[in-house]
Amino acid sequence: MRTRTIEISVGFFMMLGVLALVFLAFKVSGLTNLVGNHVYYVTADFNNIGGLKVRAPVRMAGVRIGQVTQIDLDHKTYQAKVTMAINNADSNIPDDSSASILTEGILGANYVGVAPGYADKFLHNGSKIDNTHPALVLENLIGQLLFSVNKGSEKKS
Repeated sequence: MRTRTIEISVGFFMMLGVLALVFLAFKVSGLTNLVGNHVYYVTADFNNIGGLKVRAPVRMAGVRIGQVTQIDLDHKTYQAKVTMAINNADSNIPDDSSASILTEGILGANYVGVAPGYADKFLHNGSKIDNTHPALVLENLIGQLLFSVNKGSEKKS
């Protein structure tokens, strides 16, 4: 009888451990960030999104206010259309705000940074952010630097 009680209690604790690991896996992966939260969707068109991916964070002043839910190519303008889910708790974002593709550090992942504007009207479900700034691609900057250095050395000759 004693061994049966020990086996049941060990099984119970093993189940709790597995449930805790599953819970932590969902929290770390970011899959549960917007589950259960009420969100509204906003779009923005960018000339270049760099390495932006779906589920990338959307931040304002460094605080996560949502995430990227969809990235499509507009076949008329040939721009990337980024759809973002913004938490309803952050519903007072002015509609003249700007969105930029930023990088977490020098070689970090890309995210969307929102800089607030000054309008009295706020973004709502289906709004579009018109003022956007594309990603700075490190390879392009290095290429421009090398081109300008090479051009400067040709003038000296």
